Amino acid sequence: MSEVILTDENFEQEVTQYKGVALVDFWATWCGPCRMLGPVVEELAQEYAGKAKICKLDVDKGSNVSAKYNITSVPTIIFFKDGAAVAQLTGLQSKSALQEKINSLL
Repeated sequence: MSEVILTDENFEQEVTQYKGVALVDFWATWCGPCRMLGPVVEELAQEYAGKAKICKLDVDKGSNVSAKYNITSVPTIIFFKDGAAVAQLTGLQSKSALQEKINSLL
């Protein structure tokens, strides 16, 4: 299973109405650290298939959601549990740091 691509239109259905753990990577195509984090997010989507929802939102295409969550720098990762934002990390993160946070929420 690959990561879920989010937009302003599908964010509520895919994340805030989702029962379980979701990771949302707020990123941009012009952001170097975001491009470095991309393959890590893809690996997490494979590893957590059926356990957690791994998502990506391009801030340039999802400006309404980005504004709602006060995304001022990318990459920013927000973790959701049962539709509520419960944790946030900003900047390039290691795979192990992301795994640790997901596991703590499962």
